[in-house]
Amino acid sequence: MQLLDASRELAIRPIWRLGFRPFFLFGTAFALLAVLIWLAALEGNAAWQPAGGWLAWHRHEMVFGFGGAIIAGFLLTAVQNWTGNPGLRGRSLALLAMLWLAARVAWLMGAPLMLVIPLELAFLPAVAFVMGRSLWRVRQRGNYPVVVVLSLLAAADALVLWGLAFGDAAVQRQGVLAALWLVAALMGLIGGRVIPFFTQRGLGRVQQVKAWPWLDWSMLVGGVLLAVSFASGLGLRPNPWLAGLCLLLGLGNLLRLARWYDAGIWKVTLLWPLHLAFAWLALAPLGLAAWHLGFLANPSLAQHALGVGAMGGLILAMIARVSLGHSGRPLEPPRAMRGAFVLINLGAAARVLLLPIAGNTALWLAAICWAAAFALFLRHYAVLLCTPRVDGRPG
Repeated sequence: MQLLDASRELAIRPIWRLGFRPFFLFGTAFALLAVLIWLAALEGNAAWQPAGGWLAWHRHEMVFGFGGAIIAGFLLTAVQNWTGNPGLRGRSLALLAMLWLAARVAWLMGAPLMLVIPLELAFLPAVAFVMGRSLWRVRQRGNYPVVVVLSLLAAADALVLWGLAFGDAAVQRQGVLAALWLVAALMGLIGGRVIPFFTQRGLGRVQQVKAWPWLDWSMLVGGVLLAVSFASGLGLRPNPWLAGLCLLLGLGNLLRLARWYDAGIWKVTLLWPLHLAFAWLALAPLGLAAWHLGFLANPSLAQHALGVGAMGGLILAMIARVSLGHSGRPLEPPRAMRGAFVLINLGAAARVLLLPIAGNTALWLAAICWAAAFALFLRHYAVLLCTPRVDGRPG
């Protein structure tokens, strides 16, 4: 680890000392507010229109706004551990966070596209550049795929913005769904590394379950191919060939999950939510396969299994752990977080399983569960994210 000038580092405001701090705070606050705003818009209670309309805003912002913030916060923190060099901090981190925030405000308030598009286009490439530069300096090739996926996410965002500029809702949808499955590929990549490790450490097992590199790489490549099918428009129509790809992705993730399983996870608050989120990551492509084969009428159910259950669930579980570890605290979350983890999974179940039966009631239940889960996180972690580490170290 590169040595730091402790006095200089500690002079930085705590919130700007490491990437997880501003992006976990802003990202979760946005996740809470965005769902409440979306509900108000659905009920006709919004007095204005965001750029492209409410549906375009909702689709884009839950993936690129919320998801993009948490991905940035996690990776800008993790790269410090991966490379042994200091992560982005201070003024540079603050400027990157303000760029993210400016794009959110501009899109939501319906600013002119000549302002919205440059702000939005700049964020993900900036994160990819910072990550790539850090990894290149130490020639850490094993993490180059992370930069590749980030770059593809930026390309998917550009596709959405192209559709926004020309008023093409279909192109916007292609870009958003491509991005959602790229996020799934990234979750599979990162989750495949940390979930077996966290499970072994959390349960005090002697040995971690050994990875099967061929399986991990297959899931990454398959996820990227599925994203490409959406970007091209091919994935928007039922296709038996894509059903096969989705089946392989779902079954492959189920196999990984089965290999990592240990009955002891249910006794550890920071473990079982990770495994449940990965279960949603397996269920989502299986649901999409069912749609491609004609057994499921609406592909939106599979997409929301991914967006709410897998993405929302894995994000909540990861940020609850990362925030404790990188603030120098024991890995023992507040008891209320158990309720938050239950709520996020109940919300996913309501949005995916209950919606076909209960309609708007299920939609409201899902949104309330989502908002309550992230409200609990903010209630117990917001101060932590804005205050120094308890051990006095930088970061």
